[in-house]
Amino acid sequence: MHPSHPVTIAIDGPAGSGKSTVSRLVAQRLDGGFLDTGAMYRAVAWACLADGVDLEDREAVAAVARDLDLDLGTEPAGAVVVVRGQDITAAIRTQEISALVSAVATNTLVRAILQERQRAIMLEAAAERGSCVAEGRDITTVVAPDADVRVLLSASEEARMRRRAAELELDDSEEARERMRDQVLRRDRDDSTVSEFLRPAEGVHPLDTTDVSIDEVVEAVLALVAQARGGDSAGGSDDDGVDDEVVSAAWRAGLDDYALDDEDLAILAGGDEDALAPAEARMLPVLAVVGRPNVGKSTLVNRILGRREAVVEDTPGVTRDRVFYEAEWAGRDFLLVDTGGWEDRVQGIAYRVAEQAEIAVELADAVMFVVDATVGVTATDEQLLKVLRRSKRPIVLVANKVDDARAELEAAALWNLGLGEPHVVSALHGRGSGDLLDAVMEVLPEEGRGMAPDAGPRRVALVGRPNVGKSSLLNKLAGENRVVVDDTAGTTRDPVDERIDLGGREWTFVDTAGIRRRILQTQGADFYASLRTRSALERAEVAVVLLEASETISTQDLKIIDMVLESGRALVLAFNKWDLIDEERRRQLEWEIEKDLAHVAWAPRVNLSAKTGRHTDKLVPALETALESWDARIPTARLNAFLGTLVAAHPHPLRGGKQPRILFATQARTRPPRFVVFATGFLEHGYRRFIERRLREDFAFTGSPIEIGVRIREKRKR
Repeated sequence: MHPSHPVTIAIDGPAGSGKSTVSRLVAQRLDGGFLDTGAMYRAVAWACLADGVDLEDREAVAAVARDLDLDLGTEPAGAVVVVRGQDITAAIRTQEISALVSAVATNTLVRAILQERQRAIMLEAAAERGSCVAEGRDITTVVAPDADVRVLLSASEEARMRRRAAELELDDSEEARERMRDQVLRRDRDDSTVSEFLRPAEGVHPLDTTDVSIDEVVEAVLALVAQARGGDSAGGSDDDGVDDEVVSAAWRAGLDDYALDDEDLAILAGGDEDALAPAEARMLPVLAVVGRPNVGKSTLVNRILGRREAVVEDTPGVTRDRVFYEAEWAGRDFLLVDTGGWEDRVQGIAYRVAEQAEIAVELADAVMFVVDATVGVTATDEQLLKVLRRSKRPIVLVANKVDDARAELEAAALWNLGLGEPHVVSALHGRGSGDLLDAVMEVLPEEGRGMAPDAGPRRVALVGRPNVGKSSLLNKLAGENRVVVDDTAGTTRDPVDERIDLGGREWTFVDTAGIRRRILQTQGADFYASLRTRSALERAEVAVVLLEASETISTQDLKIIDMVLESGRALVLAFNKWDLIDEERRRQLEWEIEKDLAHVAWAPRVNLSAKTGRHTDKLVPALETALESWDARIPTARLNAFLGTLVAAHPHPLRGGKQPRILFATQARTRPPRFVVFATGFLEHGYRRFIERRLREDFAFTGSPIEIGVRIREKRKR
């Protein structure tokens, strides 16, 4: 998992297994979002009851679910459920709704409708808060099968009934037990007709909570999250002449008790082996995805990445540029290139799109040739194949849109292309994607030819709310009107790249569309403009977040800053329209910055005016400082000397009678700096933030986020 991406956690289990309580507590500990999918079914049941809808009428209930004006909060401490403007948070927890909800939850029409909403809410909450914990039926298999952590809780029937009775504050009487037996066991029986939640699917971690405290279950889930977050290969140490004996001998004493492998020992010793080289120092192989328009290339790219990165729409020609993404399969890293649809004998933009696709093939070490199996081989496919053969690159033939056995038979005709076996997949549903990637790994070299584009000028993304002055700033820096500027918010839609000479060097500035308040509720061109802005940010190295000095710092401003932090890019804050504020507003703004932007106090700040050009000359020094920190690396010996002193003075606090012990650490990568701490147990986020603060005090990292992951090392079995 890429460390800069939000973490998603899915928790399922039968009624009374503790999934709601555990999910809320995990979300609170992670300071992330919480999605109660069960509340959505309860809200539909409540609306049907209020409208007098017969729950046996499946279509009528589905219509209520489809049209329901539902606002579901994701705050773990107390998510509010609002339907039609009315707060029904308490109303949906009554015994009356609990008795009706199974009829809604077993309606397959309703499930399909709500599952789409659940995915959208989960992704938005994770993007906004850095993580999201979702609990409910099918969450680990249907709603979020690609979640970073998937857990299935279980417990004995007696334990589950006892917990549910306590939740509803019922007396411990025979009548109450009988009522809970009917509610809990009948709910399990009913739900099992449309959902499999009694046995863990592949990749799902089972946890029996019968004789375990809630705190212990929470710690177990957090440990799984820590493993997921710390899953990147640790690596790299630079030889700066520092003797690794500077690491405190007392701190290192007792390491023999833990299962350290050769790689761990090499890291601790400050070794410089190839296996420990940072990912950016290796030449990753390049895999190009090519095909004619609308065969599903971008959908397949998203499937391989495991996230919705490339913009997908039914209209042909959505993708135009060649876009590089970092991907991983079976422990191997590679660069994945999404390309626009290739067409023969075209002019204008279609010609330039095809040209970019051909350049991607030349840069690639292997090519994935995608064909629409439902259409078969077209004349365009045949012409493209001639181009691919001339490139002399290994070609893997992909028959996409194979959703059933009939399409699989039609795909057999692709053997005639002479490329060997057509690998049948459904990029939309994930069918066959694993087998396809296995085949790709067989032809993709371990190391690339180094043909991917070089770094070139440093890339700077200008981001912010609509109409905050991003295009005006770009024009002022360029010294001419290169992009359209208008008082109407949302003038810019596509990211615009402009090379500009500033401070004696060339930069690539990317003017992006303004990010609106709720991307998932945006429609049409604005929706895709917001997605492309996020994609442009991923391709940048440093982001300049523009804020309007004359206006109060808004929630949307904070969300945009959080989006930059999640992307792992260096950060510079630019307060535009500084010439329009008076002394009183300046004092108010300083107070707002101290209160709302304390979490990014390390980011350089520039007060400027895009319209007049005032203080725009201060932007380049701020960018250079941020990028220098973003590229910075601390040698392993020096890092462990720092950490040894820190841990000796401020050890991790005791929790539940246990104290995690930090063994050693290494900087796994740069851009942004990521540190992996090897410990005997999970390190709380408060302690990680403490380590980050001390790292900044000693090594600065001005303008760059810092990521800290934890790897847990067990004691050796004697």
